Amino acid sequence: MTGILGKIFGKSKKANSSIDDLVEDAVLGLIEGGNFDLSYEISFNDETKHIDVELFGEDEELLKERDGQLLDSIQLFATRVIQHQMPEEKFMLSVDCDGFREDANSALRALAEKLRDIVLKKEKPVYFRALPPKDRKVVHQCLADDERVKSQSVGDGLYKKIKIFPVSTKKDQRESARN
Repeated sequence: MTGILGKIFGKSKKANSSIDDLVEDAVLGLIEGGNFDLSYEISFNDETKHIDVELFGEDEELLKERDGQLLDSIQLFATRVIQHQMPEEKFMLSVDCDGFREDANSALRALAEKLRDIVLKKEKPVYFRALPPKDRKVVHQCLADDERVKSQSVGDGLYKKIKIFPVSTKKDQRESARN
């Protein structure tokens, strides 16, 4: 098997191939195979085993369309290449373009904080729209620091809603029972 799929399903390993080389080969193969006008920069942190791939060029807007689905696909593909070729390695891979991921996460955190304030004001649960797992994680982490509210994923399948609700303490329950 040759070409880009051979990187995932091929049996041959380069004798001295590293994670950096595999990521570079996968990203370059996708850029060339997709005929994208993009360049890339890869940085690797040996301590945390975190790999950052930054894409830039004329086709940046294509990567950001549809909530960054193409970025997610490239990230998934490169991750699978490494997992197949080096199954014993532990790493975290992130593919981004022009700060798209941080902007999207900031918007999710801002909306989560707004909904948290509504929950605290009305003292009733509020539901957040259906989100994929990576976005739900951002919302749950944002709300985890506030002990006055809790969040919970609700629904079936990949896309689930998030229920944000106030936390009633035992002290609050005792006071309301007295009244």
